[in-house]
Amino acid sequence: MSTPSPHAEPGGGPPAGPPAPSADEYYQVNRGGGLFSEAVSQRLGARIAVFAYKHRLAPTVLTVANLGLGCLVSFIVVATAEPVADDRFWAWPIGLLALVGWQIAYALDCADGQLARVTGQSSPAGARIDVLCDVAAQIALVSALAATAEAQVPETPAWLLAAFAGTWMVNLITSVMQSGPNAASMVTNRSMPVRVVKLVRDYGAVIFLAGLVLTVAPQLTIWLVGLFTLINGAFLAASIAFAGRESLRR
Repeated sequence: MSTPSPHAEPGGGPPAGPPAPSADEYYQVNRGGGLFSEAVSQRLGARIAVFAYKHRLAPTVLTVANLGLGCLVSFIVVATAEPVADDRFWAWPIGLLALVGWQIAYALDCADGQLARVTGQSSPAGARIDVLCDVAAQIALVSALAATAEAQVPETPAWLLAAFAGTWMVNLITSVMQSGPNAASMVTNRSMPVRVVKLVRDYGAVIFLAGLVLTVAPQLTIWLVGLFTLINGAFLAASIAFAGRESLRR
């Protein structure tokens, strides 16, 4: 009489495959992003990765879903900016949609990388489409915030919106640069006070604040635009100075 394989299923079924990765395993390979992103976005992304693995979805499917959802939400915000400003439409449903929709889109962005790394599906092409979809989704988000600011305050100067759009991409550019062999950080300290200060550059926290403003006080969007223009502009200047100093040391 033959002896059953130790990997056989009860009842003589086919051999069992390796166990599906857990949410904790996906979370362990997250790329951070800041205090808020690690606590909320990356953890939600890990659960999305579990769902994607169970349903045999490729990481690129999550990448494209991030693009589609992010752009759809931003389009709705743009399309309703004038009606909300004219009190022809309530602000809170649109703001709540942005608050939740942008967070889910970002969680999808977190999940695609986790799924790719844990399951060995990482590739140069996958990394490229991830960055390109991030750029497109963030262009849509910036357009939504700019449209809201201009609708709420028609005299909003064009230069401010242009500066906001330009400096917003600094975070994405530096994030891409951090993944290379020559990556360096201006502030390596990971103490809690430093991480709290860094929330101003944590994408998950920033889009949460943006959604909150659109929900409860869309008229303050212009102040949000101005604030992040200053923050991102200052970070760009500091990054140039840091990189310049490092290059002169070599």
